[in-house]
Amino acid sequence: MALVTGGGRGIGENIARELAAAGMQVTVTGRTRDQIEAVAAEIGGRALVGDVSKREDVERWAAEAGEIDLLVCNAGIAGPDDDFADPDAWWHTFEVNVLGVYHCCRAFAPPMIERGSGRIVNVASGAAYLPAREDQSTAYGPSKAAVHRFSEILAADLAPQNVYVFSISPGLVRTEMTSRFGEDLPWTPPECAPQLVRALASGEFDSLAGRYLHAEHDPPEQLRQRLEQIAADDLNAIRLRR
Repeated sequence: MALVTGGGRGIGENIARELAAAGMQVTVTGRTRDQIEAVAAEIGGRALVGDVSKREDVERWAAEAGEIDLLVCNAGIAGPDDDFADPDAWWHTFEVNVLGVYHCCRAFAPPMIERGSGRIVNVASGAAYLPAREDQSTAYGPSKAAVHRFSEILAADLAPQNVYVFSISPGLVRTEMTSRFGEDLPWTPPECAPQLVRALASGEFDSLAGRYLHAEHDPPEQLRQRLEQIAADDLNAIRLRR
């Protein structure tokens, strides 16, 4: 069974549909009841309403969802570009993007550890490492950098217990959140992230736990050819190399 946060629209919806097509029973969560219930009904899954930034909601999901083999922490917000002037908006981005991932991992990882198996995919962003630009949110990129680093450290902790944590960037996908961007951009095909998550769920790429994977630039067919090189050269990782 799989659980996808923010599964009522955009990237999360596409991931939920891909996993269901692969034969998995999928629970979708989100704040908007109509959206998640519509997706759940179409894929034969289950909908759980709530907010990832609220610990009580996530713990309720964990109690109600049953045995989850794959957790996909997709829910996130961009925040306003002028968030530097608004401390509440700035911190709220971290509450959703970072604290939400932590709440979910904290709630769903222990049962995986007890069973001795499980996988967690945290959806981050290339904004964690790409060069800064003018008029950019000061919270979004740092929050996604935190997700990457958190995932790498958690992966090291949990891999010996056969629970594998991955951090992915879905690329620049056309969604409601990115609708404000211009048309002339290197848009990522929407199927890339779902296909990568599906591949990670299979267990074939468990040796890449903790690595940074880009949905468009690291498709499964290429990752298969690079497994040994990635490990040997410490690739697909965010590093400061002096």
